[in-house]
Amino acid sequence: MANQKMNKKDMDFIPAEDRINSGLLENHIHFLYGDIEESNTMDAMFWITYENLQPGDYPLTLYINSDGGSLQDAFALIDVMRKSNKPVHTIGLGSVCSSAFLIFASGTKGNRYISPTASIMCHQYTDSSTGKYHDIKATAKEHELINNRMVNLLKECTELNTTTIKKKLLPPSDAYFSAEELIELGVADHIF
Repeated sequence: MANQKMNKKDMDFIPAEDRINSGLLENHIHFLYGDIEESNTMDAMFWITYENLQPGDYPLTLYINSDGGSLQDAFALIDVMRKSNKPVHTIGLGSVCSSAFLIFASGTKGNRYISPTASIMCHQYTDSSTGKYHDIKATAKEHELINNRMVNLLKECTELNTTTIKKKLLPPSDAYFSAEELIELGVADHIF
């Protein structure tokens, strides 16, 4: 029965959540929601890796609803998205902010969809450092490296130059956008 389609009567014994998850997987869909952290980015990385092991040419669809979180975990997911043999379409809804903004922008160009009602925000890297002088100095170097990674990623995703990215996407204060502005900047491709 493992390789056969289950009939409705058989499906009644499977919990609804499992049926939903199975249906999403069969349709190559994954939801990334909540804080960007190790557990949910790992789930998304496993999903992309699993899908890449399957035969066939089809796109993957990643729905994103997040206020942001760990930039390092976001970059890990972005690396997996970039190495995927299957295009990763991104759909932003609800909240697409901070590190989630970068994940959204990293979707396959031409297939980044944003909701007209989404809250959209990008900002400079945020962190606090404590400790001895030398530790703080070493951490400052990492902050500069992270900032450069963000700028370079946004250059690739938008084709904007460094000056424009720093002025429009990474200014001193949080930058909020409408769906239309995201398209004008080349971060999104379609409003759905």
